[in-house]
Amino acid sequence: MATLQSLADLGQNPQTAAPEAPKHVQKLDSLGRAYATGKRKDAVARVWIKPGSGKILINDRAVEVYFARPVLRMILAQPLQIAQREGQYDIVVNVNGGGLSGQAGAVRHGLAKALTYYEPELRGPLKKEGFLTRDPRVVERKKYGKKKARRSFQFSKR
Repeated sequence: MATLQSLADLGQNPQTAAPEAPKHVQKLDSLGRAYATGKRKDAVARVWIKPGSGKILINDRAVEVYFARPVLRMILAQPLQIAQREGQYDIVVNVNGGGLSGQAGAVRHGLAKALTYYEPELRGPLKKEGFLTRDPRVVERKKYGKKKARRSFQFSKR
């Protein structure tokens, strides 16, 4: 390896060139579906997408039945709206663990990841919106000598 004499030599050294960004390729299974796992709090969602009429099944039920609250359905649809792909994919989801809010967040995370596996060029806009980042916040565990994770028992002077 050659030693550098000045800062000007640094730009001409081919070994110090920045490595290229990794190329993302389409990842499909044998049935032509993209699969991804999404997580949020204690909920885990397994998401499969394939081109279709826009049908969404969650645990073998329609999305309107499983997520009755409109806010949860809105959370679900965010990656499709950003990618401008509403009604273009059939989505099948198995989700378990946690509550409805955590499950909706897990489905959103998995759906965004599956979209990037099906169409790698969508990675930029979805990453910019933060849909590919797993939210690390989870419930803090209860400690001994405490009523909850941090809440102490009521203090009494007498």
